[in-house]
Amino acid sequence: MAVVVLAHAASTLFLAGMIWTIQVVHYPLFASVGVAEFPAYEAAHSARITWVILVPWAVQGLTTAALLLAPPSGVPRTLVWAAAVLAVIPVVVTIVASVPAHEVLGSGFDAQAHARLVSTNWWRTLAWSAHGVVACVLVALHLRGR
Repeated sequence: MAVVVLAHAASTLFLAGMIWTIQVVHYPLFASVGVAEFPAYEAAHSARITWVILVPWAVQGLTTAALLLAPPSGVPRTLVWAAAVLAVIPVVVTIVASVPAHEVLGSGFDAQAHARLVSTNWWRTLAWSAHGVVACVLVALHLRGR
């Protein structure tokens, strides 16, 4: 179980760091890309970010499911459920807000779609950050309870 708890924490902390970089650095810079270059830039961003996020997000999802099915010793079930809820928020925001904004931006820079992308991405940023804290507490409680 320690491997699951550690993999969960590692993937979650990676995602938290990644989303802060995207939120504070990457997405704001979309507005600085030239109009003519923007569609190619957006296409490259979408293709490349998928490969960066795919494995850690899959690991986080699988380990969250494993923790729900068999909570580790010394860890309250409510904490595992908190992790699960925090894991679902970025999925929902991605489907409902981020993907549609990127689809609009794929046709060219659109200030409203960009503003929507940046503002709604705060939900993913906050959820992954909070999940990172929960994941660290899971590790600490599990190690203490062993």
